[in-house]
Amino acid sequence: MAPIDNHPLRYALVNELHARPFPNLDAPCHAVYFAVKQPADAHNRDRTADRDHLLALLDRNGAVHPPEGATHHAARIGRYDLKWESHTEFVTYSGFGRGLGARPFDPAEAEVFPADWMATAPGKVVAAILVRVEPLPEDLDEVKTKVEDWFVAESVACSWVLDEAAIIAGDFQIDPAGMMRFAAFVRPGTGQRRIGRIVQRLCEIETYRAMSMLGLGRARELGAGLNALDPQLSDLVRTISDQARDAEETLNDLLDISARLESLAVAHSFRFGATGAYEAIVTQRVSVLRETRFDGRQTFGEFMMRRYDPAMRTVKSAERRLEQMAERAERAGELLRTRVDVERQGQNQKLLESMDKRADLQLRLQHTVEGLSVVAISYYAVSLATYLLLPVAEALHWPKSALTAGLVPVVAGLVWLMVRRIRKSFH
Repeated sequence: MAPIDNHPLRYALVNELHARPFPNLDAPCHAVYFAVKQPADAHNRDRTADRDHLLALLDRNGAVHPPEGATHHAARIGRYDLKWESHTEFVTYSGFGRGLGARPFDPAEAEVFPADWMATAPGKVVAAILVRVEPLPEDLDEVKTKVEDWFVAESVACSWVLDEAAIIAGDFQIDPAGMMRFAAFVRPGTGQRRIGRIVQRLCEIETYRAMSMLGLGRARELGAGLNALDPQLSDLVRTISDQARDAEETLNDLLDISARLESLAVAHSFRFGATGAYEAIVTQRVSVLRETRFDGRQTFGEFMMRRYDPAMRTVKSAERRLEQMAERAERAGELLRTRVDVERQGQNQKLLESMDKRADLQLRLQHTVEGLSVVAISYYAVSLATYLLLPVAEALHWPKSALTAGLVPVVAGLVWLMVRRIRKSFH
């Protein structure tokens, strides 16, 4: 029995499940992370430019190149392990270094990615993160002191994660060097992959938070456009039943508004869809941390609920408002088209009645013309018959007037019969 052939995508789809493994990290360590996105139409960008930029960094350090068409790559550059990933709208660079510097969150740690090389990136930075991973001290007061010293008290989030395997902290503030800081204090004996999961999830939370909040700017921009269209649409809806205003003119104005609403929907649909997807990832990444409270401070989940969720609700509200206005315009258009159709039917009915009247008048005129035709034909026929029979009448001593008088009824009757027969043949 011959073996069954594999689907051509079978191995590729299985390999995709293992394409982005978590890094293996030992405490103490640190991570530098950047996410780069083109400002416009990033999902349709030229990915060759992303690859060329990566190759320039690899060539500086003599590292191996990724295979053609790869969407992720790992390599060793200097003292750091590099991890590169290409996503739908952005590219991420992660550098993982062993040990810690004497100065917490030293901007010099980010120099693993040279400034001149970063300046040539095909896009703009949407996330820049420094993660500091330390062993969890026995005295938790040390953790409290460091959290107070390193982060802004008003916005710091700090919690136990993964069944109290570690404490994570961050304030979602951008420091003077342009980096966002996160710290992780890991219990001794915690596995390398678990530490790697913690670090990667912190980076993903910030990256997808930043990407999802791009929709907030678009929502505010959309809100300004909808605020201008809403009163126009409301005025048109109120005039639908106004018989004094021309329905076709109102319909044309309404179609213009509908076209503008559809244009706004097309312009914002991708961003709003992406925002919803990124929000779901942020929520999922926070939930898998399995947070519990530390030192009475707010957790990452609580921070997101207070600071992040309102922005997402604003985006969803703008999206719903756009959909509702488009639906209102569509319903108003249907009502106006119905009114226009009824008015046109009334006009057609009047036109048919007018045509009936004209046909009736034409028939009467035709009958009149037929009568006149009988008279005219009879006149000429009597004249011809008179000239034809005049010699006979003179021989019989009949006067011409008597002959003409006698011919008139006979000829007129014959002409009338002839015309009637012709008319019947046409019917």
